[in-house]
Amino acid sequence: MTTSTSKESSLRFLKQTIDLAKNSPPKPTNFRVGCVIVAYGGPNSPQILSTGYTLELEGNTHAEQCALRKLASDHSIPEDDVGSLLSGELNIVLYTSLEPCGKRLSGNLACVQRIINTRKQHPEGGIRKVVFGAKEPGTFVQDSQSCKLLTEATIEWEYLPDLEQDILTVAMEGHVKDEKAKDTSEKTKQAAKPAEAGQPSMGAGSAPQEHASAEAQPRNPKKRMMEAPPGSEESRS
Repeated sequence: MTTSTSKESSLRFLKQTIDLAKNSPPKPTNFRVGCVIVAYGGPNSPQILSTGYTLELEGNTHAEQCALRKLASDHSIPEDDVGSLLSGELNIVLYTSLEPCGKRLSGNLACVQRIINTRKQHPEGGIRKVVFGAKEPGTFVQDSQSCKLLTEATIEWEYLPDLEQDILTVAMEGHVKDEKAKDTSEKTKQAAKPAEAGQPSMGAGSAPQEHASAEAQPRNPKKRMMEAPPGSEESRS
């Protein structure tokens, strides 16, 4: 069954995921992500069932993980059984600012697997569709397999890149200063290296082009005559 969601509605919820992501503390070891779980079935649809953002709950928690855990907690059931709340008639769509992770280096269960698990015991229910606004950068895990895994689990997914730049700016805020510091450190290390034998040393701020033009500058001919030893060709002019 195809889950129909209008682009206008999807962008509205994606904007909400960005606002949620801004609540997450910037860290070089995380992406700041927001998540909204929405029911498109029922008289009050679309209805938000749960929200989450990175590190909202205790531990190294991801946005989708927090949203699912909070939904289960609200109904006093284990997170593993949260799919029982998501009947097929509710037509559940999960919005997340960033593509759900397909692998976690910490060893925790990946968010895409948590999404798939909502369908395992309830194949006609669970999360029917995933909508995200930016692909996962290769900062921590290269070549994400999330979309492939969703497809194999017969879960629809949609990538809407309209808000991608805003999403990535928020997601990677904690990485910017870290990268600049790393770049500055590398430049300092390069400047501290001793010059190679026979090569002049350049200052840390000197450009190679500036150094090369200084070497090519002709010397004062009078000075050259004074420096030339007696009997040399320069003293016989």
